[in-house]
Amino acid sequence: MKTSKDRHGRKFESGRLRWPALAAGLCALALGAGPAQAGTGGASATTAESAPAAGQGVTFSSPMRSAGATWYGPGLYGNHTACGQTLRPGTIGVAHRSLPCGTTVKLAYHGHSLVTKVIDRGPYSKGNDFDLTNGARQALDFSGADDVQYAVAVQYARHR
Repeated sequence: MKTSKDRHGRKFESGRLRWPALAAGLCALALGAGPAQAGTGGASATTAESAPAAGQGVTFSSPMRSAGATWYGPGLYGNHTACGQTLRPGTIGVAHRSLPCGTTVKLAYHGHSLVTKVIDRGPYSKGNDFDLTNGARQALDFSGADDVQYAVAVQYARHR
């Protein structure tokens, strides 16, 4: 290992362990904010259910509804989303045409469940309500275009 200085004059040891350590730290952060797994596959046929999102309890509308979904990302990485984030391959979020930015949404697909937020506008494909980021797609084990089950946080849900 050799000692080097960064652009601010601070000393650090450069070598083979620097990038793997950084990658391990980023993976730990990503896994800490990963998907919430539900024992029932995320489906709920009763009144309301609670699920943790970012360390706090959120109540979702119930029963869960079905909507068409696709996923997006490649070719758009590095661009800003409509809600101000930078889209990266591991970004977890969804795009929706009318839900406000930051709306908490619970998605379920074939036994996988994810609690995330609306971070972009879309989808721009006909007949779909949600566009999943690549990170959300991977968390749900989703591929292509299909129907997902969803519930919106009660504070954003429309009462019908």
